[in-house]
Amino acid sequence: MCGLLAMLTTDGNGAEFVNAVESGLPCMRHRGPDAAGTWHDDKAVFGFNRLSIIDLAHSHQPLRWGPEENPERYAMTFNGEIYNYIELRAQLQSLGGYEFRTSGDSETIVVGFHHWGEKVVEHLRGMFAFVIWDTETDTMFAARDQFGIKPLYYATTDAGTVFASEKKSILEMAEPLGLDLTLDRRAVQHYVDLQYTPEPESLHAGIRRVESGCTVTLKPGGTVVSERYFKPTFEVRSVPKGSEQALFDRIAEVLDDSVAKHMRADVTVGSFLSGGIDSTAIAALAKKYNPDLLTFTTGFEREGYSEIDVAAESAEAIGAEHIVKVVSPEEYATAIPKIMWYLDDPVADPSLVPLYFVAETARKHVKVVLSGEGADELFGGYTIYKEPLSLAPFEKIPDPMLRGLRTLGQMLPDGMKGKSLLDRGTQPMEDRYYGNARNFTYEQLERVLPWAKPEWDHREVTAPIYQVSKELGMDPVARMQHLDLFTWMRGDILVKADKINMANSLELRVPFLDKEVFEVAQTIPHELKIANGTTKYALRKALEQIVPPHVLHRRKLGFPVPMRHWLAGEELFGWAQDTITESQTEDIFNKKEVLEMLKEHRDGVSDHSRRLWTVLCFMVWHGIFVEKRITPDIEERDYPVKL
Repeated sequence: MCGLLAMLTTDGNGAEFVNAVESGLPCMRHRGPDAAGTWHDDKAVFGFNRLSIIDLAHSHQPLRWGPEENPERYAMTFNGEIYNYIELRAQLQSLGGYEFRTSGDSETIVVGFHHWGEKVVEHLRGMFAFVIWDTETDTMFAARDQFGIKPLYYATTDAGTVFASEKKSILEMAEPLGLDLTLDRRAVQHYVDLQYTPEPESLHAGIRRVESGCTVTLKPGGTVVSERYFKPTFEVRSVPKGSEQALFDRIAEVLDDSVAKHMRADVTVGSFLSGGIDSTAIAALAKKYNPDLLTFTTGFEREGYSEIDVAAESAEAIGAEHIVKVVSPEEYATAIPKIMWYLDDPVADPSLVPLYFVAETARKHVKVVLSGEGADELFGGYTIYKEPLSLAPFEKIPDPMLRGLRTLGQMLPDGMKGKSLLDRGTQPMEDRYYGNARNFTYEQLERVLPWAKPEWDHREVTAPIYQVSKELGMDPVARMQHLDLFTWMRGDILVKADKINMANSLELRVPFLDKEVFEVAQTIPHELKIANGTTKYALRKALEQIVPPHVLHRRKLGFPVPMRHWLAGEELFGWAQDTITESQTEDIFNKKEVLEMLKEHRDGVSDHSRRLWTVLCFMVWHGIFVEKRITPDIEERDYPVKL
């Protein structure tokens, strides 16, 4: 887990950009405080910050490797972990007799690239973003893991193309690159609409992201050519009656194997633990491979917004030592600027802040933690996935009557019983569902974003994804899961998982998001996802002998935040009012309307908490990266190499 920076120059003047690359490394030292290094030739420049996890004394980067006839043919920078690296090393030695010069996982990528070419990504089981420079063919090759666990930004100017783990590193190089720092208005609207900036966009017009599950190739002076290698689908199949248990057993088996491989490290591995089934399952399995497992959780003092007691009970049940961090409203408000800085682009998820503090706490004890992200998307865990069942009767209504019901629903006042059912039941899925980001109606969006364009609404992002699932004939639940894999999961869940933990130089591993686990999860029929009035039914059945009974059927909460109460009360109302007033975003937001929404929220007229939080996060981000008015307090921390 590290921070990479790589540049391919247009004019073969690599030496002239060494200082620029070196200037982009310090701002992401948190990603790799253990070591730093650079390398260059006349065309490429590589920089690296290392967080040492495997093969601590060796595996330094930028890494050079090549066959016997050209032992330094390739240069590589790599961020992530390859969990099947031991098996890959043995396979490559058997296939080609290749010599390995380290005992780490990084080298398996470049050796695999030499042997398999671009198809190396199909052999990797892990989380990764890497860049390889082939000095013989003058080709740069880069890739991201299947699900997008590890980030990879890039920017192309007349000077060349730069890849980086964090956008702020590219921003540090803006002047020598001649980078366009204009805000992308379309991306801004997408952010306000969705609460995150969807891939491949960033809020800066000149910087984009390599998409999850994609590779890119590039020649000096050429354009970035992207190709998708991972095309996830949820298969249409059924399980013969009486054979369900075999499926449940297979889920348990592959998940246990994933956790075992995710425990591979030369440092201590702990686990996050909330009150839900996902993190509890991961922690319970991890305990098998680390008898001294430490677990970590966070919460708030406000009743109903903490899973501390349930998590503590789970830790006791599995025999793990448990460590708790309680976050105060004062800590929450103080941390917001630094969190927006670490994120690169804002993500309006209130759980980012407690995650930051539990990661900070965990890093005092361990260097790696496991977590339960991805289980909902793969196994059908969101309550909204049950909606196709509740709306099924609408499918039998003739179109003319359906249009009439739609009109009736629009005439009913907000909050009236039945209005929401009519609104959603009379719309096609493509219009009503765009993940867990449902926040603004278009009318509400126009209220705060007066220049918003209808053609830039959420459907611009979701329509191509829906088209794929339609062509593949997925059932409604699978179509919702498929959409979430490409939107909410990689735009919110995985961004915060990477950025917030790396802010604390803590490696987060997510065993559910493993390609072997996905190969099993994609075969689960919808009737075994939302059976018996619950979600993740097949997963729950698979975990009956693994997870303590008190969490097996418990409703998911995660790290809930009392944002609605705080924005209406003394905890955050004053902070929010000052943030809006001081923000220099008049050309973006109708600040008068935003302040009116804050007043309506305080007075109990309407719950605007998520909408307000979305705008407030952007305003803080804008104050840091555009106005340069806000300077976050970013601590220079020193961590031991081995924990």
